Amino acid sequence: MNLVERYVHRRFERASRAAEQRVGMAGAVKWALRYVFPDHWSFLLGEIALYSFMVLVGTGIFLTLYYIPSDTQVIYHGSYPLLQGEQMSEAYRSVLDLSLNVPAGLLFRQVHHWAADVFIASIVLHLIRIFFTGAYRKPRDINYYIGLTMLMLAILEGFAGYSLADDLLSGMGLAIAYSVAFSIPFVGAQLAYLIWGGPFPGSSAFLPRLEIVHVLLIPAALAVLIGVHLAMIVRQHHSQFPGPGRRERNVVGTPMWPAYALRSLGLMLAVASVLFLVGGLIQINPIWQWGPFHPYLSSNGAQPDWYIGWLIGALRLMPNFEPAIGNHTIIPNPFWGGALFPTFVFAVMFAWPALERRFTGDHLRHDLLDRPRDRPGRTAIGAAFLSWVVIVFAVGSTDRLFYRLHISYTAQIHFWRVGIWVVPIVVFFLTRAVCRSLARSEAHPLRAWQGNVVSRRADGGVELLLASPDRPSAPQSEPPVGTVPGQHPPAGENP
Repeated sequence: MNLVERYVHRRFERASRAAEQRVGMAGAVKWALRYVFPDHWSFLLGEIALYSFMVLVGTGIFLTLYYIPSDTQVIYHGSYPLLQGEQMSEAYRSVLDLSLNVPAGLLFRQVHHWAADVFIASIVLHLIRIFFTGAYRKPRDINYYIGLTMLMLAILEGFAGYSLADDLLSGMGLAIAYSVAFSIPFVGAQLAYLIWGGPFPGSSAFLPRLEIVHVLLIPAALAVLIGVHLAMIVRQHHSQFPGPGRRERNVVGTPMWPAYALRSLGLMLAVASVLFLVGGLIQINPIWQWGPFHPYLSSNGAQPDWYIGWLIGALRLMPNFEPAIGNHTIIPNPFWGGALFPTFVFAVMFAWPALERRFTGDHLRHDLLDRPRDRPGRTAIGAAFLSWVVIVFAVGSTDRLFYRLHISYTAQIHFWRVGIWVVPIVVFFLTRAVCRSLARSEAHPLRAWQGNVVSRRADGGVELLLASPDRPSAPQSEPPVGTVPGQHPPAGENP
């Protein structure tokens, strides 16, 4: 133990002794410090989401001090010469002044924006890992539902956040959102009027309401859900991949103190450092280029954040279909892509644990995870469904492909209206075949080029055949090297 470790250990002992003398928490602290975390890189995706959320809260507090949620029109006489004399809202001017005049204002705004993108991306990747490894099964299905709810709130939070700037990009996004809300059958008009306070662009109370939703209501809901999510993980213990010594009712890994706590602290500092580095070096959402929003102005060619791309793509893919009775439209066209599509996607994800239990009859508790290859049916369905959603994401960039590569916009839409049904079917059968092949051979999908072959023996053992420069990589007549009877390779070797 070096000098720094001894100092930290002494300080921690002193703090623990003081806490025990006052509140008697020695037992709980001892239990917490001995809590074991499994060693696998994929478990860090959830921590990246947590630390991105912490950066969002910190930078958001700074931004709130300078933002003015008002649509009162003013004439700009600030430091940006290209907008001199332009009419704009107080909200847009405050964000413009924050970006160009407040010290470190642009840095904090860009860090906040990048952190929002990373936050949602890490939640998505975390949920993908949970699905393909079966981590949503009993007793962790409730935590899976919490994660899906957090994803929905995070997308809504991100949309509300960049809508506050009242620039041309956010104004066009709000106009689309208003149309989608208005298209909901039976309640659309009342819902849109309730949210916006009147016909678009809404009343003067809309931006203050949107700010309260963005800086208070949704962050508070996310914080509560994160707390419940972590508490349930601790209560149920982490799941883990199969491996030596790992069983359904134990956890093999690293204890909280000191190893995992210091590792997690390092990850937190790394996430914050990368976000500030990216926020300082890579420009994002330059609102001074988009200009202020006015209802009579059209699109400026800018694209919304990536997590809105699937909704834009769904709106573009949907044919001109509007059921009507006489001269009365029953369901306006924006409903299909803007409301029904995301509702269907999340409904399928919420229903999946119950559907799997229904068709497999598996109602047992599972603390060991599955390798995706060992569940070819689930993996193939998940890959096909994911490809279906990714195609809709890609269609959101068809206008950019038209302008950059001169590929006909109409041809792209017609092509993907067919491809969106064909590609997932191909992905399903291809993924299932690959999983079955990997399950039979036990070959590592990412290390085949190294020439190492892992095969399962008839007696249940596992043989690792190591290639050498003077020996072929495929197993010939040579005896296997390194036979481990009765054990599966660690999850890190064969994910």
